[in-house]
Amino acid sequence: MIAAPIIVAYFAAWSIYSRSYNIVDIPGDKITHINYAFANIGSDGVLILGDSWADVEKAFPGDTWDQPLRGNFNQLLKLKQKYTHIRTLISVGGWTWSGKFSDVALTTASRSKFARSCVEFVQKYGFDGVDLDWEYPVSGGLTGNIVRPVDKENYVLLLKEIRQQLDSAGTLDGKTYLLTVATGAGTERIADMDLPGMANYLDWINVMTYDFHGGWEAKTGHNAPLYKNDAETATDVSPSFIKSRYNCNAAIQAYIAAGVSRSKLIMGLGLYGRGWQGVTSTAQNGFSQAASSQLPMGTWENGIFDYDHLKKSYLPTYTRYWDDASKVPFLFNSSTGIWISYDDLESISIKNNYIKQQQLGGAMFWELSGDRNAELVGATFAALFNGQTPAPVTYPSTSPGASTAATNPPASTTSGATTQAPSGDALPWQANKSYSVGERVTFEGKTYRCLQAHTSLPSWTPAAIAALWQLI
Repeated sequence: MIAAPIIVAYFAAWSIYSRSYNIVDIPGDKITHINYAFANIGSDGVLILGDSWADVEKAFPGDTWDQPLRGNFNQLLKLKQKYTHIRTLISVGGWTWSGKFSDVALTTASRSKFARSCVEFVQKYGFDGVDLDWEYPVSGGLTGNIVRPVDKENYVLLLKEIRQQLDSAGTLDGKTYLLTVATGAGTERIADMDLPGMANYLDWINVMTYDFHGGWEAKTGHNAPLYKNDAETATDVSPSFIKSRYNCNAAIQAYIAAGVSRSKLIMGLGLYGRGWQGVTSTAQNGFSQAASSQLPMGTWENGIFDYDHLKKSYLPTYTRYWDDASKVPFLFNSSTGIWISYDDLESISIKNNYIKQQQLGGAMFWELSGDRNAELVGATFAALFNGQTPAPVTYPSTSPGASTAATNPPASTTSGATTQAPSGDALPWQANKSYSVGERVTFEGKTYRCLQAHTSLPSWTPAAIAALWQLI
């Protein structure tokens, strides 16, 4: 590691439903950044809520009927008060909601409009940045997605516009907003991006070094092999080169060869496994063997198994094998014909060492509900931080290429807003007063920064409403 390590973890909005995994369950002491999945893109090309009830409406313990923000977003603000080193990003798109990216990236006007909506979104809901999960530019992704050859160059232009607008807003808000992306690890996906051009405007790139094999194939294979296995029976021809390049190391090295700084590469780690059934051949203990196209029942969807589920229900009765070439484990039961690829403490530890040896920026996890006891997440934190404690976030801050933020920036212009206090001053909080984003007040001997423009009610004190005020 060449700088303070980054440990990104995705929190999926749908986790609060049948999974019963909430923001309060996040191991905030073992990660540095939370990517909230997902926001969507509206028909008008602007950023919109993905699940309004989960995001901003659901009442959690301690919430009141009259507070301006509830839901997961308010819970994230509370989590950041507890763990002052954590920063949050709103992730946009993902596998299901990437269909409109090509359109918003297409023209100067559409890029500007989308970027403006990103700024408004993070300011309104108290996020620290934006993470684009375009799956995928140019080709691939969900059937029906709009894709164009010009996506490759337009993606760079879109990131440039978002970066410029985030930096301008950050100067006024007294903070530095982050801009990241999640990107594919397969050879075709890598070829469809101008990686050096993108990296110019990004704080880092979350490389999705998993899903190399899965239920879309009628043959077993590792979900996230670290290295190739010459015994794999997959093809190795252009453009995929599955046998030699569908692995974490080949993907990371391709990004480095393309010119992306190692410090901007965050290696993806999966908290789940992928499985097949109908595996009748015991050759190579079922690895790289024919399987049924009908997937076995998983934890929440067919063919996909949470790490916790595997530990509880499969490891006690299935035989665990180790692929010493790819440095990952797998499970096989010849009686049931079920074969499962996954990561455990041994493979994650090897990948942690790889991240350090390669001097990468850190690790990224998809997604938190699969490892409720933070066994794998905790192992990565221990390995990358070496007993150190993440530094708390301080405002204002600056990043390379960003304008220097004012110590006490001018208020955003809103109808009825009062003039912000002079630089360096923080006036006592008052009820029934209009406050602007970035404005600072004192309350009960502490200083707070305004996260959302509002007119305060008597009960909306800075200590009580984390959605509106951040302790500094």
